[in-house]
Amino acid sequence: MARISIRAFFIILEAMMKKIARPFQILYCIYALFIFACLTIISLFAMLFILPFGDKYLTIGIYKIGRYFSKTLYLFIGMRHQEVYEGIHHFNQAHVFVGNHNSYMDIPPIVQLKHQPIKPLGKFESSKIPLFGLFYRHIVIMVDRSDPEKRAQSLRNLKEALKNKISIFIFPEGTFSMTDEKPLKDFYNGAFKLAIEMQVPIQPVLMVDSVDRMHFSSIFTLRPGICRVVYLPTVYVANYTLEDLEILKQQVHQMMDDGLRRYRNYPAS
Repeated sequence: MARISIRAFFIILEAMMKKIARPFQILYCIYALFIFACLTIISLFAMLFILPFGDKYLTIGIYKIGRYFSKTLYLFIGMRHQEVYEGIHHFNQAHVFVGNHNSYMDIPPIVQLKHQPIKPLGKFESSKIPLFGLFYRHIVIMVDRSDPEKRAQSLRNLKEALKNKISIFIFPEGTFSMTDEKPLKDFYNGAFKLAIEMQVPIQPVLMVDSVDRMHFSSIFTLRPGICRVVYLPTVYVANYTLEDLEILKQQVHQMMDDGLRRYRNYPAS
């Protein structure tokens, strides 16, 4: 009976502490949104400065702006980027990066991946966000899934980036997994088909802590802390054809599922 009473006391105490801390967390989130807005405006001016230099310098320039944006954001909101390598990664080679996606805080680490120009595949809808949308259009390769011609153009842009030795980043789940019960949703084929067609290696990465920094349920769950990015062993596709697409996709899915279970707690599969 005494044990039950003590346990109930700590449950009530934890609930009270959360209620007390909640107003401070909301203030922190408002502060973080203010910093984000300020950095977006500064980045827009920096982008305007490099536009006259032409496309040759634009991609690398935008990548550097995005990198400093992310680093400065982390500095002001109390987050720390950390990379963990479970295999050797060749930074001088273009890759198709694939990562898990369960938080808006999956985005800042992408441009912090060490010294390697990279373009994510991004949703067209995000380009409509005031001010940020102007910057966003030049950072990502946009896809508008409602228009077949625009989808085809996105694919051409992805291939062009890889030809120019610029890595691309794709969330193969297509959207947030939106669950704490399992690591990943099923993957779409696009990233793996592209890697086979272009004969470019796949680099699986895990955003281990992003969902703890901001839960998918609300932007007002933001909190400071570490953001680890885990590089799993690179998957080379030289021996794969399009007939092996499903095998390759499931292989990478299993690697990432196993990896996330090593770093986070999930119910047994």
